[in-house]
Amino acid sequence: MAQPWQPRTDHDRAVLDVLYAVRAFSDALDRMNGDMKDDLAMNASDLQALRMLIMREQQGESVSPHDVAAHLRISTASTTKLLDRLTAAGHVERRPHPHDRRARVIVLTPQSRRTFFEHFGERMQALRAVADGYTDHELAVVARFLAQLGDALTT
Repeated sequence: MAQPWQPRTDHDRAVLDVLYAVRAFSDALDRMNGDMKDDLAMNASDLQALRMLIMREQQGESVSPHDVAAHLRISTASTTKLLDRLTAAGHVERRPHPHDRRARVIVLTPQSRRTFFEHFGERMQALRAVADGYTDHELAVVARFLAQLGDALTT
């Protein structure tokens, strides 16, 4: 069995402290998502799809069923079932693509957007309050660090 990595320098200890903090933050996100999943009475994939739609909407990007499948790493058949569930529950609508009428885009319903932000809004305010305690430069470093962590995990 491999031995755990042992820090030898102050930098090693600082790296380990950051990785422990990332793990603790990840656990907190898991708990939050579990609470939201329970509150909204949906499964984890449904909640992930809604989160993806919210993020893409905020970036001004449209989302196709293929985008949902790729993001969740599920089959097109599973994506169809997921979108059927979310549509039946009133969370999303399938609409014609604005430029390619043969294609479809998936959009959140106003009710779903409102419900999502009601559940997430208080937590988002708490996150913003933490971020407000840092300088612009520090926030840029944190943003770059988190983006690189995300890239390292998705590669």
